[in-house]
Parts: sequence; C-alpha cells; structure tokens
Amino acid sequence: MSSYVFGESSYTQNFHITGGQGTAPGSRVYCILKIEIIISLPVLRYEFFSLCWMILAMAPRLQLEKAAWRWAETVRPEEVSQEHIETAYRIWLEPCIRGVCRRNCKGNPNCLVGIGEHIWLGEIDENSFHNIDDPNCERRKKNSFVGLTNLGATCYVNTFLQVWFLNLELRQALYFSSFLKTTCFLTDYEPQTICEHLQYLFALLQNSNRRYIDPSGFVKALGLDTGQQQDAQEFSKLFMSLLEDTLSKQKNPDVRNIVQQQFCGEYAYVTVCNQCGRESKLLSKFYELELNIQGHKQLTDCISEFLKEEKLEGDNRYFCENCQSKQNATRKIRLLSLPCTLNLQLMRFVFDRQTGHKKKLNTYIGFSEILDMEPYVEHKGGSYVYELSAVLIHRGVSAYSGHYIAHVKDPQSGEWYKFNDEDIEKMEGKKLQLGIEEDLAEPSKSQTRKPKCGKGTHCSRNAYMLVYRLQTQEKTTTTVQVPAFLQELVDRDNCKFEEWCIEMAEMRKQSVDKGKAKHEEVKELYQRLPAGAEPYEFVSLEWLQKWLDESTPTKPIDNHACLCSHDKLHPDKISIMKRISEYAADIFYSRYGGGPRLTVKALCKECVVERCRVLRLKSQLNEDYKTVNNLLKATVKGSDGFWVGKSSLRSWRQLALEQLDEQDGDVDQSNGKMNGNTLNKGSAKSLCVRARGRQRRIPTRAILGASFIKPEALRCLGTNKRLLSY
Repeated sequence: MSSYVFGESSYTQNFHITGGQGTAPGSRVYCILKIEIIISLPVLRYEFFSLCWMILAMAPRLQLEKAAWRWAETVRPEEVSQEHIETAYRIWLEPCIRGVCRRNCKGNPNCLVGIGEHIWLGEIDENSFHNIDDPNCERRKKNSFVGLTNLGATCYVNTFLQVWFLNLELRQALYFSSFLKTTCFLTDYEPQTICEHLQYLFALLQNSNRRYIDPSGFVKALGLDTGQQQDAQEFSKLFMSLLEDTLSKQKNPDVRNIVQQQFCGEYAYVTVCNQCGRESKLLSKFYELELNIQGHKQLTDCISEFLKEEKLEGDNRYFCENCQSKQNATRKIRLLSLPCTLNLQLMRFVFDRQTGHKKKLNTYIGFSEILDMEPYVEHKGGSYVYELSAVLIHRGVSAYSGHYIAHVKDPQSGEWYKFNDEDIEKMEGKKLQLGIEEDLAEPSKSQTRKPKCGKGTHCSRNAYMLVYRLQTQEKTTTTVQVPAFLQELVDRDNCKFEEWCIEMAEMRKQSVDKGKAKHEEVKELYQRLPAGAEPYEFVSLEWLQKWLDESTPTKPIDNHACLCSHDKLHPDKISIMKRISEYAADIFYSRYGGGPRLTVKALCKECVVERCRVLRLKSQLNEDYKTVNNLLKATVKGSDGFWVGKSSLRSWRQLALEQLDEQDGDVDQSNGKMNGNTLNKGSAKSLCVRARGRQRRIPTRAILGASFIKPEALRCLGTNKRLLSY
C-alpha cells in the first residue's frame, strides 16, 4: 500500500489498476495493484492521472519488480519477515487465466500460460505423433499407371520407358522372349541382361501394387551415370540399336523382328549427275527422323527441309563414276518405307560454334494430331496417315540441365497421361494439354510469343520428340498378359510391398498410441501444475517449455543456474522460474531426475535482507542527491566552504551507486546519470586528476548535508594546501 500527497489539504481515494497493458481483449493480466492515492485539490488531479498513466505504461515485468520490493521502503533490513520474503519472491501473485493471458508472464512465477501447453490442450492431431507417411499413399490407385523413381538425372530414361511400355506390340514381344524361363523360380533371382531387366520392369509397370517402382537395375545394366544427364536423343537411338541386336538372337520371329517392324523405316540418299543424268542410291535404315527446327514454325516445314534437294557445286561437286570426273549434281533423301511407329526427333539441342557448347533452341514448333506422310514417300498408294501418340518434353532453357517428362496416349482408352517420374496425371477428356508445360518453362531472352493453334494442332517450344502411330493399325482391344514366370516375380515384390505397408502401419499406430497416452498424461499433469496454497517447488521455465515440446527429448531438471551464493534460489532468477505444486514436482523428479529441488526452504532470507539494505541506501542516496542540488543553488558568502572539482561534484552519485551495485550485483545504469553526464566505472581512481584546473566553491553545509561525501575524499588543488575555512 503506497500513499502520495499533493499539496497541503487532501482526501483519500482507493484506486485500482489492473494489468500491465490495459484490459482490452488480448491484453496480459498480471496482478491487481492497489494504490491508496491521497489527492488534495481538484486542480491537482492532472498529477494523479499522470501518475496512473506512468504506472500503466510501465513494462509489466518492471511493474511486478517494483511491486515485489515496495515494502523495502518502510521496512528496515533487521525487520524482514517471512511475509516480506514471500512477497519478494512473488509467491502470492494471482495466476494468469488461459484465454485472457496469451503470452507467458515471466515476471509472475505463477503464470503457467503460454509455455507450450496449447498443443496438448487443443484438439488431437494424430499426424503430430509420428513422422511416418500413410503407407497407402504409396499404393497404386485403381486403373492408373505406375511411375518410375528418378535416380538423380535419369528422368529422360523414365520418359522413354513409359513410351515403350505403352507400345503394346513391343511389350508383348518382350514377354514372349525366353530369357527368364530357366531361372525365374530361383528365390534369389535377379535380372542380368538388359532385356531381362526390361521384361521385369514392364511386368512391374503392368501389375505392381506400388505407386512407383525403382528402375535402378535397368539403369545399372545400361551403365548410365545417375548423376549426369545424358543426351536424350542420342540415348534413344543407341538403345533401339542395342535392343534390336539383342532380340535378333531370339528364335521366335515375332520377337526377333519386333524392333524393325515397329520402329525401323528405310530411306535412300539419291544423287543425280547434272552432266549425264546418272542416278545413284545409298539405302539406309532409320529408327527416327532427325528434323532441323531452326528457322521453321511447323513440323511439315521441318519434314520438307529434311527431304529438300541439295545442290553439289564448286568444291562440293560430286564425282560421277559414269563421267569419271567431278560434276555438278543434286542430292536428296527419298522415303522408301515408314514404320508403324514413327519417331520424329526435333533437333532442339545443337552445337553453337561461337561458344563451343551445345545450346537449346527454344522456338515454337507447331504440329498436328493427324499427320499425313503420303506426300513425302516415294511409293504412293499406301496408307500413311499417322496419329499422335506421345510428346516428349524438356523443361528448361539449357541443353545441359532441365527436366524431362512425357505426354503419352493410352492405346486402349485413347486417354492422355502426363508421366513425370513418380507422378502420373490423367488429362481431362481425351485431348492433349501442353499449355501448363509451356508456362513452366524458364524465361529466355530470345523467347517468342506463343502462336495460336487451331483445332487438332499444338505448338511447343519444349517438345524434342514426337511419336506417331500408323492410324490404319488395328486397335488392340485386349490387355497384354504377363507370362506366369514374370508374374511370379511381380507377386513376390507385391508381397514385400504389402509386408512393408503392414509394418509401416503398425509403426504408425504404435507412435499414435504412444502419442495419445503421452497427450493424456501431459494434459493431466499440466492441470496439476498450479500450486495455489499447497506445498510448492520452483522449476525453471526453460525446462517446462522443453517438457512440453514433443520434438525434443526431456532431459533431467537442472536448477544450478538459478542458485545464489547461499545455494538457494536467487531472487533475481524468479523471472525464469515457475512455482509448481509439490505433487507435480515429485512426478517430474521421479521420471526425469535432476536437481537441486527448490522447496519453500530455498527462499533465501540473506539475499532478501541484503537487497532490502541496498534498496534503502539507494533511496537515501536519491534524497541526498536532491538535498545537495538544493544546497548548491545557494550563494557562498565569505570563505566558509570547500573547493571541489566540478567533475567530482557531478560524479559523486555515480560513484556511490557503483559501490552499491558491486554489493548488490545488479548494476542500474539509469541511476548513474546526472545533468547529462555519466561517469564510467573506475572513475574513483581518477577523481582527483580530472578535478585539477576545474574547481567550484560550494557551501560547507552542502558537503555536510551529503551522507555519502566524506571530507577526506576531497583533495585540494594545491600540492600540500587545504583551501577550506570555517
């Protein structure tokens, strides 16, 4: 209870101040400070409300600090009682209420709100009790395709695998090959050859229960570096050549000739001598047509340039065997036969002579869903109408980096799917949608505006391969069946997957059950934390927060950092401690151990008495400071007085405060200012030196009125002279 007097006449009024920052919604309620205000005249009410505002504006922690030690103003050190000690340790501050106090009040040891309890008192989220994903998320969805794991830089391989898998004729031929029949029943069997890996991979893509599978065996068999991105266009050609060579050893003609039947076409290099008209042909097989796209906007323009007649003149003249001399000539490519599956490579990755490196041509190329190749073949009359079945995309502006995906059409349903490694997305309707892929491309300085596309046509600046299927081929209505010897291997893998799912589900359930049990345990124990009038103990706030933090393991309680020199609870550490019930403390120490335990006996009377003494001395110092200031305003008459250095006169209060702070262990810099000057520590040693040459004559009563100024501490300015008189 404090009293304030303004003026001579007065009356008494009780004034209640609640909270440190007001009582508006969301404010922090700490305690109720009851201040007895004695107000004199109505005109002085301004001073009263100014005082109230100053208290309300004061930091909450500072409010509680001052309130906890206000009794020291009227109590001498030898009169300190147990009640004063408990007040200093803020034992009886009102506990905060959840929902009103939103942050923890560090100045109130009874505030147990905002220490991390919200995750335990709110609704239970089972996902917070474990870090195990639902194993069913790894399960293949019904009527969906299986993805492929990206092993680092193998996304280009994954796109080709998905395109080849959806070629039903190729898949069926691989199933009929006889690589595995003699060894498939071995329990420890692992595919060895490239075709064995491809067989097993296709079987898994068809009947696996997994959402995606690992193609690492196939990639290793090819000898590919998973950390380095290869030339996707070159990979396609080399693999087809390797596959054809491997299958050529099969006895079954449907298997042996599958690559040629599906992918192999033939063209001829035709050279005509302008002198004699002799025509020479060089036949060549192809698995794909490499089309230059530079300077073109449409796929048909690229095909026309590929078949364009070339003039051989000057230094590039042709040696005619008929003329037996070099002659001007023309050369062109004639398409003799086309495969069932026509692969068109758009040469986006070209060599840049200026930089000496490859670069990507990020120009738009338009192409149609239906491609009539009859105008381009030599022998007319056949059916050469093709239907778009796959678009391979490279996302990125550089030839040395980026990501590969594939849009592939299901030959059975006619629906389009986007294959992006593990993720597979079905397109809406039965139309190819490339707009999103074009939007995701990185910006380029030479980027051109996307041209408008008509019905049944598309344009892309990222497509590097187009796959067309001959439209006259009969539609496959039946699903390709996986042979029994391959299905057995798939079944074994599915069993492993199901066992893994059960194991993960059990681990997930155990974690959830354990989390729920701990949730109820923590919830119940937290509700028993408040001590009230029961026996109590102190535990550090930091430890309680870590106990409530489920992400960190709970360590033993360690209270050593808050002990005073008497091995008891330091009064200054009360802001980092919380008062809890003895019941809760017993459970904590039995489960987690640690110490020392800080019971009611840990309240340090010696520290409280010493702090009381220091506070009273500081209060007396403030009174002396006012007295000295008033006396200094008086005019000195005659020779009655002392000569004191101005700097010393300004710093006497600071020196006394430093001496008190050394004893108290709590330096208060705010009390060291006087007339805008602050004296640093160590100033007592240089007091006389700085006073030389700067003196002021002060009244003797000013010196005698200051309790902390000793006459022997004032040196005269002369060497052996005293400049004072009485």
